Amino acid sequence: MIEIRQIGKIYGKKDNTFVALDDVSFSIDEGTRLAIVGKSGSGKSTLMHIMSGLDTATSGSVIMGGRDITMLKKKEVDKFRAQDMSFIFQSFFVQGNETCYENVSMPLEIADVPNRQRKEKIMAALRAVELEDKAKQKAKNLSGGQKQRLAIARAIVNDPKILFADEPTGNLDSATGAVIEKLLFDYSKNYGATLVVVTHDFDLANKCEQQIYLRDGHVVSERDWGKSVKTKYSQKNTKARRIIQ
Repeated sequence: MIEIRQIGKIYGKKDNTFVALDDVSFSIDEGTRLAIVGKSGSGKSTLMHIMSGLDTATSGSVIMGGRDITMLKKKEVDKFRAQDMSFIFQSFFVQGNETCYENVSMPLEIADVPNRQRKEKIMAALRAVELEDKAKQKAKNLSGGQKQRLAIARAIVNDPKILFADEPTGNLDSATGAVIEKLLFDYSKNYGATLVVVTHDFDLANKCEQQIYLRDGHVVSERDWGKSVKTKYSQKNTKARRIIQ
């Protein structure tokens, strides 16, 4: 389980401060698909970065596997992230001048996986995203959809327990986006991995069992299929009503 407890994030100092997150709390069961939803500037990516240890909270706790990662030293957080997490971003972030094989190898190198074990894992990851035949091709020669599939192969090669995806289909057409969504959800379901998707796409969000809606750094509402909708705002707030309907 992942527990987010009263997370706050403030940028700046004194009179030049900006509250990005304010008293954000929720929990995620292992193997759940969670969507963090909101408009640009709502705090979605900031929350994901804090959950994964890429950024630090001003206040609050992030409990993973019984450990508060906000209390760990940087090296400990880096090790935890390398062993248990992976990331997929809207802009792919693949290394264009390296081959697909070399791109997927990166997480294994960071995690000090022995060379003799790497090839099998790399080819299995490329096979899972139907890029096995592109192993020796440079990433810069791939299409946008292929680059995102390569990013997924790189993300899953180390069998992560938690997969973070920040607007993973934002730069793709609807058909290619559907392929990427299927790859992510299939991995989560087949391996029991927790999938955290940051998105403003309500169609994508509705495919997740749990949804957290943010506005101006606050949780507007939370939906967990099979459970009642929880809302932080009064039912008189028409925006909150529209979001949870």
